Amino acid sequence: MISRIAGRLIQANDGRALLECEHLVYEVLVPGCDIPALNSQCGTVIVFHTLHYHESHGQGSSFVPRLVGFATERDRAFFELFTTVKNIGYRKALRALQLPFERVATAIAGKDAAMLTSLPEIGKRTAETIIAELSGKVDDFIEDVPQVVAEDDATTSLINDTVSMLTTLGESRSEAQSLAQRALAVEPTITTPDALLSAVFRLRETIR
Repeated sequence: MISRIAGRLIQANDGRALLECEHLVYEVLVPGCDIPALNSQCGTVIVFHTLHYHESHGQGSSFVPRLVGFATERDRAFFELFTTVKNIGYRKALRALQLPFERVATAIAGKDAAMLTSLPEIGKRTAETIIAELSGKVDDFIEDVPQVVAEDDATTSLINDTVSMLTTLGESRSEAQSLAQRALAVEPTITTPDALLSAVFRLRETIR
């Protein structure tokens, strides 16, 4: 089994990367969310953390070896977890994962079916299945979230007002809630929604 491969990146598009290793060129399947970053690395030596599997052809009468490549071991582990969901194979997962894996994990943890259905290949029923099967299993793929241990009425109101502002700006409600709580945990002296919104923007800059 090939678990890691390094070489010079020749090109990356349409869910595939070509990697030159000595006198061989390997085709590596990659999730759509990684293509922009890979395009900026063409010509350089990179490392893929890989999954090696065999894809069936001709109603299972023949099999073709495939490599799927990820930027980190953590991304590979999330992909392996994601593909444990019923009816989500490697190819479907690669097409669906057009957003950073952490954002997908956050949507699963927040039971945000609307965000999941915005992904290619993921309909409403599939989104509900993903949430049902993976809820409670994705915490390791989300950045550590400092929790506001006890929320009094003022804190609850502050967070709710900030969440409303963030959703108006296009954030999903679950992600807005997480961002507001994290920002307040980092800057606990904040007392107004405008100040907390600014803190959220600062937090987002640090986690990009």
